[in-house]
This record gives sequence, C-alpha cells and structure tokens, in this order.
Amino acid sequence: MIARSIERNGADVAVIGAGPYGLAVSAHLRGRGVATHTFGEPMSFWRRHMPRGMKLRSPLAATDISDPDEALSLRAFRRSAGADLVEPLPIETFIAYGEWFQTRAVPDLDRRIVARVEAAANGFLVSPTEGEPLFARRVVVATGLEGHRFRPPAFAFAPTASVSHTCDHADFDAFRDKRVAVIGRGQSACETAALLSEAGARAEIICRGPIRWLGAGGRGRPIRRKLSALARAPSAVGPFPLDWLVELPGLVRRLPADARAAFNAASLRAGAAGWLQPRFADVRVTSGVEVVDAAAEGEGIRVKFDRGGSAVFDRVVLATGYRFDVAGLGMLAPGLRSAIACRAGSPVLSAGFESSAPGLHFVGAGAVSSLGPLMRFIAGVSFTARSVARAIATSREAWRPIRQNRVEYDLTA
Repeated sequence: MIARSIERNGADVAVIGAGPYGLAVSAHLRGRGVATHTFGEPMSFWRRHMPRGMKLRSPLAATDISDPDEALSLRAFRRSAGADLVEPLPIETFIAYGEWFQTRAVPDLDRRIVARVEAAANGFLVSPTEGEPLFARRVVVATGLEGHRFRPPAFAFAPTASVSHTCDHADFDAFRDKRVAVIGRGQSACETAALLSEAGARAEIICRGPIRWLGAGGRGRPIRRKLSALARAPSAVGPFPLDWLVELPGLVRRLPADARAAFNAASLRAGAAGWLQPRFADVRVTSGVEVVDAAAEGEGIRVKFDRGGSAVFDRVVLATGYRFDVAGLGMLAPGLRSAIACRAGSPVLSAGFESSAPGLHFVGAGAVSSLGPLMRFIAGVSFTARSVARAIATSREAWRPIRQNRVEYDLTA
C-alpha cells in the first residue's frame, strides 16, 4: 500500500450526478448534517439528450424533486419564478425547475466531470478531470441513463451517419423533408415520431406490435374516464393493479429476483400517453414486423424485415430505450467494478441502495432491477433520497471526523 495525502477537505459522501436524483439525494443528506460534495452539471442529460418540445409523461403530482423540508416543489417554483405549470409538463419548464432547485438546495455544486472513482482505505478517491481528487467515505452514483443507450443487434453494423438514438438529438430541425424510420413503440418512439412530423419530416414508426395508448387520449364516456383516473396510483407507472405495488419499492425489493424481474418487465411495458394521438395525423405506423438487418444504400439506409421485404429511409432513429450496465460506467476503476455483485448488468442493492462494494450506492436507473420501476421516473426521487440519507446518516455513528486540512488515505499501487 502507498500512503498519500491531499491538501483539501474530504467529505462524508460524494454524489456523482446533478440530475433530479443526484440533487434530491444531496439535499436530504445535507438536511441530516452529512458533509456532501456533489459533482455534475445541473440537469445536463435532460438539456443535451432530450429534444426540444418534449413533454413529461409523469403527472404533475409525481414530478417534484424532493427536499427534506418539502419547500422546493414545482408549486414553489411556480410561485418563485412565475412559471406556468401545465400538464403534460414541457421539458423546458422541468429543466428550469431543476436548475432553480439546484441553486437553493446545492448552491456549491462542483460542475467538474468525474473521471475516476477508486477504492481507498476507509472510503473512495474521487478524481475529476481537472484539479485535485477528493476523498469520500461513501459515493452515490446518480449518473442516470448517460452511456446506457440500447442499440439492437440488427443495427450493430449499420452506418452511424444514418442511424442514431433518440438521446442523440436536442431537436429534429435537420430532418425536414427526410423520410425517417423510428424504431420502437413506447413513449419515446411515439413522441419522437410526432416531433419529427411537426419538424417537417416524413416519419414512420416500425414496431413489433400495436401501439398501446395510455389514458385513451381522453376518449370514452366521462364517467369511465373519471373512474379510471381514480383507480390509478399517484405515479401512474405500470398497469392497474400493478401500479399500486410499484408505489412500494421497499416491498418490491423483497420479491424473489425472478418474480421481481417479471414484475418490472410487466410494469415497464412499452406504451405511449394518449395525449400524443392527436399529433399522429401525419405519422405512418408499420406494426407487426421486426427489423433483422440494416445496411447503407446510397445516401440512405435499407432495413430488412423478419417477414420479408425491406424499405429505404434517409435516416433511422432508435427509440429502443436504455439498458443499465455497470460495465458501462467507465469512471469506476476495474477493481471496484469487479467488487459489485450484479444481476443482468445492474447492481444488487440493499434497502439503503448500497451495493456489495461497501459504501458505494446507486440511484435512479441503476436501482430499477433491485427496487422496481418507480426508480425510472421522477416519482421515485423522494423514496430514494429519504432512504439513502437515512441509511447513510444512521451509519455515521461509527465514523471518525474527517480532518479539515489534510485527508490521509491508502491506495493500492
């Protein structure tokens, strides 16, 4: 072992990521008196990887970023900033809300990018791309979906100039007059197709089955719509009655692993909000087929279908979602990654969101496998932040105070 020291303060906890989950966890840790250092650009994934004009599927009541005093809600933002809160909520409003939350809950945010996290004696060494490293006794990984996009095997060798993922686009202005195939049938696919059409593209959804519209777009008898709304769980995640179990991540975690995986899959079935239907007038839908191959043809791309036949498009946009995989977290040192027990690439987590690498926690997308579908949505922020802060705060009685001017640590050579 090599003993080293750094001339700066350490922290009880380093939170990596400044999206809704990272900001909420930081706020709750600070509320419990835990010295917390938070890294990241506020709301960066939302700003850079979600297209202009997108709207949140989550109801307003399930879209607050949690703070311990419940003083920084969407409604508080409306009163403070004069924002107009409409449902569905535009992404631009939610990003502004997240930035407003950050300035009040985590005003000393460190905007540097973390390049490496490695285990050290009694904690971790967190090294940003610039400047000195930070020693922290615990680390919370709140990096969200960054780096976990899923590209189906059929597109493994397709030219990147012709195939992109939904998260590659902040807008679709460049697609005007182009024939564009959107692969998928969930919220991302349907909203992408609508935005493409509105940007002047000829959009066509290609999917394995029919689109499942959620909420029926306001159709049906008023009494039936009202009863359906009353029966829904607050977060509106998953089909009735599974949606009520989704609201209880602690109970979901106790399910046998195979049963929990089946429950997650059933609750996260592809579906799109009914309010998108009126925007589908110029969107073509080809369902019941699956793309088995894609190759360049001229300046476009030809896709081949499992039932025979093919079609040529100017561009393909993959709305195929994300698959969280610890192996994709390049900032984690190899030795640390290998210490994390995983199931299908996702870390196995405790009730306090702690992995098998002591002191290393995962929230958001990395917690779906262990604690259920609510972790994929803003609605899961409050449960997560309170659980992580409680678990870390109650473990602190055995900690020795970190010396203020110099942090000593041991690091394997």
